[in-house]
Amino acid sequence: MRLITSKRAVHVEVCVKLLPGKRLEELQSLIEGPLRNLLSRKQLPFNEVIKLSEEDFEEESLKCIQSVLLECESKKDGELSSAQDAEYFIFHYYWPQHRPMELEMFETESETEAIPSSSHWLLPSKSFVGLWEHLIYDEGSKEKLLKFALSALMFSQHNVNPNVVSCNRLILLHGPPGTGKTSLCKALAQKLSIRCRPIFRYTHLIEINSHSLFSKWFSESGKLVMRLFSKIKEIIQDTHSLVCVLIDEVESLAYARDCMSGQEPRDAMRVVNALLTQLDSIKEHPNVLILATSNLADTIDLAFLDRADIKQYIGLPNELAIRKIYDSMISELMRVGIIESNESVQSDDRHEGLLKELSTRSKGLSGRTLRKLPFLAHAAHTYNVDFDCKSKINLPDFLDSMLEALEKHKLDQGLMKLNK
Repeated sequence: MRLITSKRAVHVEVCVKLLPGKRLEELQSLIEGPLRNLLSRKQLPFNEVIKLSEEDFEEESLKCIQSVLLECESKKDGELSSAQDAEYFIFHYYWPQHRPMELEMFETESETEAIPSSSHWLLPSKSFVGLWEHLIYDEGSKEKLLKFALSALMFSQHNVNPNVVSCNRLILLHGPPGTGKTSLCKALAQKLSIRCRPIFRYTHLIEINSHSLFSKWFSESGKLVMRLFSKIKEIIQDTHSLVCVLIDEVESLAYARDCMSGQEPRDAMRVVNALLTQLDSIKEHPNVLILATSNLADTIDLAFLDRADIKQYIGLPNELAIRKIYDSMISELMRVGIIESNESVQSDDRHEGLLKELSTRSKGLSGRTLRKLPFLAHAAHTYNVDFDCKSKINLPDFLDSMLEALEKHKLDQGLMKLNK
């Protein structure tokens, strides 16, 4: 794992096709030279998944490339404007796993039902391709998290004494619901599986089902936590594997003990104790990274918060981020043919004015809500079109429908608050 200090370095993530009888390392040696030549003569955009065209396949070996992603430091102070200005490239080759997510089930002692305890993915997974690029936050937020995770893993690989330099490899993302915290954790794990492949041949993502583990049979919850971490420890034994453990809505398992009343079941405290003990146990292994999310960070036990190396707030998108989200959704609907794709319409002043109004009036909404609006707008428009999958909506009409859907959402939210 190399430490790159130059801001003129470009990371090149190359997704390749799986060819019978070919190992990834063999494809890498065939591709890298021709790909360097292509990058030196053709200007490709940053932070955008690029599908190479037929004219790019001057070398036969490039035909096994599915897509290319170029990334560099934030382009400020006259930094890189294109890959052609790079001092050097850092190549990361991978092919996405097609293995489906596996659901781990635990039987309770009562044996009346099985409890879904965790979900397990082998990364990089086809399910998460493009997720990192489509998550839009304030500039640099995602990159800071990636740098932290890489530094944490580098410290563990160098066997830095944690009693001298503390690093628990635990990231906590907190903030209001719907801001993409869980998706960001999954995207980060996917990113690490690509960037860390020289060290870790395999990457596992294990998402703990917090609500299921806090069983309605209170006496069993602590035991379920112990059983799950025993399973995780089995995977950790393979030192060639990176194991990312995602604890979604961690407050369900790590509720602040000093806030518990005398009426709280003793098992609630046992669960917190069991979780903290197991986290301390698995951090002894250098190939583990803990990712946690919370909508209610002020209810999390202080001992858990103290273990978190970074506590990153993920807030609601600002107006610039909202506009980028809307632009990405419109581009996607144009790509699939739901909205008419017409460059003259896209540059129209009315279209620009509607988008600006939509972005301004959307302030205060979560990314999850924003991404539902195109569907709601289309549903309102569908009555007037034939279901032949060929009918397209022009952009100004669709943006008008989006504004109507936005106002309807705000009205519904207001009525729900009144009825509480």
